[in-house]
Amino acid sequence: MSAAGWRFPWGTAAATGVGSMPGEDSREAARTVAGTLESFPFLPELPARGPGADMTGRTIGLLVELYAHVEPSGWRLSDRPGRDTRRARSWLGEDLDALEEFTQGYQGALKVSAVGPWTLAAALERRNGEAVLGDAGARRDLAASLTEGLRSHLADVRRRVPGARLVLQLDEPSLTAVLRGRVRTASGYRSHGAVDRAVVEGALRALTEAAGESGTPVVVHSCGPEVPFGLLRRAGVTGISFDTSLLTEREDEAIGEAVEGGTALFAGVVPSVSRAAPPYRGLSDPAGSVSGVRSLWRRLGLSPALLTETVVVTPACGLAGAAPAYASAVLAHCARAARSLADNPE
Repeated sequence: MSAAGWRFPWGTAAATGVGSMPGEDSREAARTVAGTLESFPFLPELPARGPGADMTGRTIGLLVELYAHVEPSGWRLSDRPGRDTRRARSWLGEDLDALEEFTQGYQGALKVSAVGPWTLAAALERRNGEAVLGDAGARRDLAASLTEGLRSHLADVRRRVPGARLVLQLDEPSLTAVLRGRVRTASGYRSHGAVDRAVVEGALRALTEAAGESGTPVVVHSCGPEVPFGLLRRAGVTGISFDTSLLTEREDEAIGEAVEGGTALFAGVVPSVSRAAPPYRGLSDPAGSVSGVRSLWRRLGLSPALLTETVVVTPACGLAGAAPAYASAVLAHCARAARSLADNPE
């Protein structure tokens, strides 16, 4: 089937990574990703380089007319761009240069990532040391700045890789904590109040619609438990990325509704770290890695024909903490596991 006939830009039997990779060499990371995930590569993050190369720092470097610097407690808003912001932007430039080098002539889906508005609001401090999350006005300013920054970022990637069909991943590991009032204040003695679900949904919908103006589908990644599948579906995201090992049958109905509503599932089926040495016995059975996905499909009574179109196989989370050899092996294993779904969707 041609790409034009696929419901999603990554086609069928797709596999990709989550975002982070081990090491500090942007060219080596880009080479590994582009060479292993030939039909759905991603822009790697290399947090081992330090603050500014992590997912939060990279995203702060994208903000428009908002700046931050590193304090012992984390990232804090600043009046002007300083060394930490400049470093974050410089590292992103290196990463984009490497991606451009190893995707010459590429045509197909390409995923870029940024921290979503709610996790960013929980992580970024105001000048008084409290999280942006605790100030509704500051949250709105941050979301607007992030939206404009992502517009510029996506346009830059399109110029560098003109054949790519971009997919934007929003990393929201703190989303459930925001919804349930579990984000601690600076003192640690109390928590910020839960944010109304309609407010959370509205902010995600606004960002998703802004990305959609340029034809960019949005995937939200959360590798923790209690992923709010229903809220994300209503917010209009194209896909939801999660760790399959954390699912419970309580989430079956919400997942089934999401799939039937046209939402893709980025199923994290491979552990992000391993204590074993090569040849990594846990990566010897691609079909076994996705057996839980097949079981979920049967349990929900979904059509097997939807399986390889709807499910993208990924690691459970980022690979920054993995050994380089394991990270490379995991990505290759995800690609094989995705093909096994296509070979035997029943």
